[in-house]
Amino acid sequence: MSKKVLLTADSACDLSPELVERFSVKIYPMHVVLEGKTYDDGVDVTPDDIYRLYEEKKILPKTSAVNIGEYTDFFTPYLEQGYEIVHINLGSGLSATHNNCRLAASELEGVYVIDSCNLSTGTGLLVLEAADRIAAGMSAQQVAEEVNALVPHVWSSFVLDTLEFLHKGGRCSALAMMGANLMQLKPCIEVDNSSGKMGVGKKYRGSLDKCLQQYVKDKLEGRTDIRTHRVFVTHSGISDERIEMVKAEVNKYLSPDEIMVTRAGCTISAHCGPNTLGVLFMTK
Repeated sequence: MSKKVLLTADSACDLSPELVERFSVKIYPMHVVLEGKTYDDGVDVTPDDIYRLYEEKKILPKTSAVNIGEYTDFFTPYLEQGYEIVHINLGSGLSATHNNCRLAASELEGVYVIDSCNLSTGTGLLVLEAADRIAAGMSAQQVAEEVNALVPHVWSSFVLDTLEFLHKGGRCSALAMMGANLMQLKPCIEVDNSSGKMGVGKKYRGSLDKCLQQYVKDKLEGRTDIRTHRVFVTHSGISDERIEMVKAEVNKYLSPDEIMVTRAGCTISAHCGPNTLGVLFMTK
């Protein structure tokens, strides 16, 4: 008789509380360090807390990886209850978290760790694929094998309204930020789904609404390789009107079965700032 399978993931997968409950996912919070104190992403600190502190003091948090001992302590009680575990991490190209999780799992029996090579709901898409397979009765090993094979099929990108947070975090020069502001540029940040590294794609110009409309068109128009069962619209804090506009644009080009709207947690928001939005999906 096969063991029960439990699905777990890092909070950086950016699934909403409703989706976490619907798909029976246990979330382990990433760490956020603010003014020397460590908080747990989504537990005792929110993106709005980060934005408020930045407005008041121009201070941004640092993020720190979950360590080996924390993962061991997290997994052990579930293993003792007879579960096998499938855990999906923030991409190893972006954080040491996956390597720490892998090392913890190597000392335990029945923990299958997946490197999403992605972030935010790019990781979240894989979490939901794993949930589908667990619900279908697959073993943990089979779930891990099939989800690992899906990693190269995840497409993640975001349009940034401002480079201020990237600049403050040391990921963008003052000159680049100034140039972007003067020219009204909104860069598209893309994840390489083979390496998990981020890079700059197209630089959009004009109002945020105009840029978002063109971004959705660029990503979706004329494509026949996109899986239409679910698409994410993920943002770091943006108006409801813009979310509805983007959803309408997605439906214009794709008509997915379900558009899932989620707000990014602290791990992602601390780097990209408010009014960031992305459309994330999988290919066939």
